[in-house]
Amino acid sequence: MEKKTVLEALKTLRESQKKRNFSQSADLIVNLRDLDLKKPEEQVDIFAVLHHHTGKKKKICALVGPELMDEAKANCDKAIMVDDFDTYAKDKKLTKNLARQFDFFIAQANIMPKVAAAFGKILGSRGRMPNPKAGCVVPPKTALKPLYEKLQNTTRISAKLSPMIQVFVGKDTLKDEEIADNIIDIVTQLEAKLPKGKNNIRNAFVKFTMSKAEKLV
Repeated sequence: MEKKTVLEALKTLRESQKKRNFSQSADLIVNLRDLDLKKPEEQVDIFAVLHHHTGKKKKICALVGPELMDEAKANCDKAIMVDDFDTYAKDKKLTKNLARQFDFFIAQANIMPKVAAAFGKILGSRGRMPNPKAGCVVPPKTALKPLYEKLQNTTRISAKLSPMIQVFVGKDTLKDEEIADNIIDIVTQLEAKLPKGKNNIRNAFVKFTMSKAEKLV
């Protein structure tokens, strides 16, 4: 995908819509083709790292043992000690609230069985379980600040049931160059995952919350 094409589409969107009194989201929509999503190897589930912050802060919770507790408290939005896991395991409402509040969960690798037992049913059903693909399962001695910062620019791209992806790429307060870079990042990483690369992409669009969709390919 050519960056020039994305910039022209964003310019058209901005010029064609009324001025809003709120910040809109920019979304990338990609329709896929020639995939058998019943086959795990043809499903899409990747964590794309973007060039630019989207303008929306990602909230991150750490599920840790004593080795990482101080590090997690210093660098994450919430840290839950392994000794407190039973409280969440016994209270589904508490765990559901946790799943709604946080975008990513980091877990200490050597206590993953306890994480799965306490949080797996609820976090798993919402796609929130700590995922090694995103670097979210970590050793007991890890500097969490670099991971926290990386996750701020990380977005999940998933197509497991339907051959359509819609992903947030930035607030409309970002420069068009920044939104375009994020779109290119996602499309490039998506093409690298697809069995036939760009030939598995039927078409792609960009839109703001209150705008029509502008075709990219």
